[in-house]
Amino acid sequence: MDVYEAVDSRRAVRSFSDTPVPRAVLERVLAAATRAPSSGNLQPWQVYVVTGEPLAELKRRATARALAGDPGDARQYPMYPDGLASPYTDRFAAAAAQRYGALGIERADPERPVKIAALNSDAFGAPVVLFCYLDRTMGPGQWADAGMYLQTVMLLLRAEGLHSCPQVMWTMFHETVGRAVGADDGLVLLCGVAVGFEKEGVPRLRTGRADLAETVSFVGT
Repeated sequence: MDVYEAVDSRRAVRSFSDTPVPRAVLERVLAAATRAPSSGNLQPWQVYVVTGEPLAELKRRATARALAGDPGDARQYPMYPDGLASPYTDRFAAAAAQRYGALGIERADPERPVKIAALNSDAFGAPVVLFCYLDRTMGPGQWADAGMYLQTVMLLLRAEGLHSCPQVMWTMFHETVGRAVGADDGLVLLCGVAVGFEKEGVPRLRTGRADLAETVSFVGT
């Protein structure tokens, strides 16, 4: 699989099979991903790979909180900025309607928030979740580094025939996650990434992207 194919085929999969992912594959991907860009070579990410019974127990605890309508732990960082306006709100609304409509959760459903939270807290059935943390002392540059690292991980997973779904939802339950993985108080949970093989026979959704002219300007000849 070449780079263009990996980028084009990467999407946030929300229905995974329970087929185990070999540890050797995960180690190969994560070792290769260390070549991701890192300003000053700080490599600010700290990743915990959770599988098997520890993941099953974490899912049970998070799902119980979600189904109880738990609003989550005190936020360590805002998921989205205050005062988000068009065109960002338009893109967000369109993608959310597509995404959860494909999962059979309609916007008018009064149980929609709880159903969405419960699906997320099960990591959509994925047998592996990577939890990416940063030291609290890190700034915006290092958060950008972590984003480039995670994108590198997700593209390498495609090269291995695997899919992924980045999940900021886990930050809502960061205290539960932190206890499960043993993360110390000096770390902030950036997100989780569900990893696995896509379940066969489910609708494949790809959310749209803005036209190039909306997000890119060429300056010069």
